[in-house]
Amino acid sequence: MKSFKKFAAVFLAASMLVLAGCDSNKNTGSTKDDSDEAEKTEEVEETETETEETTEKTEPSHETSIVMVENTFEFTWNNFPKLDGSTSTKPMATAIKSLLLGIDREDADESMEFHKTSKSFEYLMDGTSDLLIVAQPSDEVFQMMDDAGFEYEMEPFALEALVFVCNVDNPVDSLTKDQIVDIYTGKITNWKEVGGNDEPITAVQRNHSSGSQVMMDKLVMEGEEMMEVDTELMPADMGELIEVVKGYDNSAQALGYTPYYYATSMDMAAGLKILQIDGVEPNNETIKSGEYPFINPYYVVIAADEEPGSPARKLYDWILSPDGQKLTEMEGYVPAKGE
Repeated sequence: MKSFKKFAAVFLAASMLVLAGCDSNKNTGSTKDDSDEAEKTEEVEETETETEETTEKTEPSHETSIVMVENTFEFTWNNFPKLDGSTSTKPMATAIKSLLLGIDREDADESMEFHKTSKSFEYLMDGTSDLLIVAQPSDEVFQMMDDAGFEYEMEPFALEALVFVCNVDNPVDSLTKDQIVDIYTGKITNWKEVGGNDEPITAVQRNHSSGSQVMMDKLVMEGEEMMEVDTELMPADMGELIEVVKGYDNSAQALGYTPYYYATSMDMAAGLKILQIDGVEPNNETIKSGEYPFINPYYVVIAADEEPGSPARKLYDWILSPDGQKLTEMEGYVPAKGE
């Protein structure tokens, strides 16, 4: 992943302009208590030397951020919104917090816990979290919020694709949408039926509430019922799914699905082959153009009653701004907003 030093200089001026003209606001949404504050007292040291090989860890400054323009809103360690969301969106949250607070990426990452798609909405509802960077949740989550009378604002900030992966030793390079549906309903059971070896297909699934399963149901199955599988073929998290697909039963028989960003920018695709769908390779260009068929947004979400001057509202607006979209693209996601 790209280091903070690579993009900090680019965004310094832009971030100042984005927040220029905003009134200073009272700090809210503290993410650290006084005891945490006392443990971290060293300010971030700026250095003229920028090198990819630097391994020294930069301590975060809790007093300043890189947005330091008079009469503008300033994100600090104390007022920075509590973030939550999906596994595949945590790198974006890490980049945002690292940039806007001027802290090391490792510190930014370690300061946040992402609870996955469905659970993160529960934490937004009860106030544990202030802002979500998240995949689309299941219909049950939307119903839960409606039943509770919880009002929210939810806007796409990036485009994601659901991709299908198999072992690199599998000779199949492309599947059609109909073939995938037939595989996951149990109509197609052997790789030879889709141009591969005479081997049974091990079709790996995700649990119902996961972001990737929501995408699978919405974009691919479209009401078709997926066949039941053993528990070992329904991994609890995406990392486990990747490992199963790489070498289930020491073979190249498994097929699975995952967000494109997780398989590529999070360096999880080693040992995997990302399949074409109907002859279209998933990449940033085909996702942005809509040529690749299985596309769904990532969202930024806040409670509807967030005040206009609150840190969560300010961050929500910044992520959707041109500069937030630039950072989205620099982090390997496909921006949802046009040029």
